[in-house]
Amino acid sequence: MLIVDAQVHIWAKSKPTNPNHRQVLTFSKDDLLKEMDEAGVDAAVIHPPSSWDPGSNELAVEAARQHPDRLAVLGNFPLDRPESRTLIDGWKSRPGMVGLRFTFNQPHQRTWTTDGTIDWVWPAAERAGIPIALAAANFLPVVGQVAERHPRLRLIIDHLGRTGGTKDAAAFANLSDLLALAKYPNVAIKATGAPSYSSESYPFRNIQPYLRQIYDAFGPERMFWGTDITRMPCSWKQCVTFFTEELSWLSESDKELIMGRALCKWLDWQLPG
Repeated sequence: MLIVDAQVHIWAKSKPTNPNHRQVLTFSKDDLLKEMDEAGVDAAVIHPPSSWDPGSNELAVEAARQHPDRLAVLGNFPLDRPESRTLIDGWKSRPGMVGLRFTFNQPHQRTWTTDGTIDWVWPAAERAGIPIALAAANFLPVVGQVAERHPRLRLIIDHLGRTGGTKDAAAFANLSDLLALAKYPNVAIKATGAPSYSSESYPFRNIQPYLRQIYDAFGPERMFWGTDITRMPCSWKQCVTFFTEELSWLSESDKELIMGRALCKWLDWQLPG
């Protein structure tokens, strides 16, 4: 089974501003690959954490250039700067760059999805064939509007559409908003960080019914396994087996898709094998 992690970070010379991530100055591509090997993870998509490492886009591109069969990148740029608009058409020409990812974590960014600041990026990315991943827990209905207006734009909702810092039933309070997006065939879900939304230990039984609802709505071709490993409460191997061994309702063909094949197809990332 091809196992591809839909979200990892690497950074250098700066501790994460998010206290849930490992508080180390550097987590390099060599650190990443070593842990991937230990867990049996074949490939991974790097999300540059620009909020704490401004050079992380270039770090990720270089990692993907050196390891094209193992690493790809969902990069980012400042959406509110006019010069960023010139980057779209050549974006995927950079080594390993398969799309974009935006988080809107800073206070001044939280109105951007509704005040017109980023309206330009949706048609531009649609035209250029660039998928966009979004930390969209706080604006899921807006994602539906974007998906409807731009049907050829491939969108990915981060972390099951959950908000950080919440667990158990509280973490899934807006699940109905997420499930409503399943009607748009151009919206997919990253099932990343799932263990962090449970207060229980492995195999996190109390969140399994929520995962089943998401699977039932989106199907295996639009549900992508991953970890965000540097903030997980369990090992990378357990993140893998949580999906491959503990979710009894997943068929073998479902697992093939969810654990990597579907993500690669969505991102048009051609991996060997």
